[in-house]
Amino acid sequence: MKKQFRTLDSNFSIAQALWGQLPQSALDGLRELIERYGLSLSLGDLQYLDGRWYVTHAGLLRIAHRRRCSGITTTLQKGVSDALASRWVFKATVYKSPGSKGFVGYGDADPSNVSSLVHGAEMRVAETRAVNRALRKAYGIGLCSVEEIGSFPSALEPVRRKQNTSQPAGTNGSGNGQPRLRDRLCLLIRQHQLDPALVKRYAADFCGTEVLRDASRDLVESFIDRLAAWAAKDREGLLCKLHSYAQPKETKS
Repeated sequence: MKKQFRTLDSNFSIAQALWGQLPQSALDGLRELIERYGLSLSLGDLQYLDGRWYVTHAGLLRIAHRRRCSGITTTLQKGVSDALASRWVFKATVYKSPGSKGFVGYGDADPSNVSSLVHGAEMRVAETRAVNRALRKAYGIGLCSVEEIGSFPSALEPVRRKQNTSQPAGTNGSGNGQPRLRDRLCLLIRQHQLDPALVKRYAADFCGTEVLRDASRDLVESFIDRLAAWAAKDREGLLCKLHSYAQPKETKS
């Protein structure tokens, strides 16, 4: 029981660091998800977007593993897919046990319903969506997965926020009781095992400043929202992006 309370407290602390003060209804929902499915914010199993909780692909796979899923198969639906239009449809089947008839889910993706960040990867997105739907059917999870949300307009795309004239440039720390942005960023880096130096270079480039500390709070907050959603949705793609900011080592003459 004490371990369960520690787990809840830990997840509540992470939620507050990532998204600020959440309403009681959101915390109650988080508690139920943790207790029912054993999901964890520190492992990237959940995302909180537009006032709702969403399970991630990683979270669904962990549930399947804990419940000893027998296997998952995927099949490209060639008849309704169009490579020239980058439209792909997959069928996924989840087998809970060796004798299971299987739970079927379909997923589709094309440039119109995925983020611009993953254009060119529509096939992978479609397969992931199919697997997620099949897993949710197999294990009775009514919670939508974050990978199934269209183009992530509020999470992955830079958000235009009204500049706060009372907040001078370069002060991207805490204000008005809100969690410090540095703490949120550090938590994301630890949670998804990212390279801090590369993240800072990417952040500075995103904010259009030489160094991150010169960026406004609004821009830094927008970057953190983007980083959190991208890391949960496609960590490998994010790592490729961060790698592009790696500086070549200087050779000694």
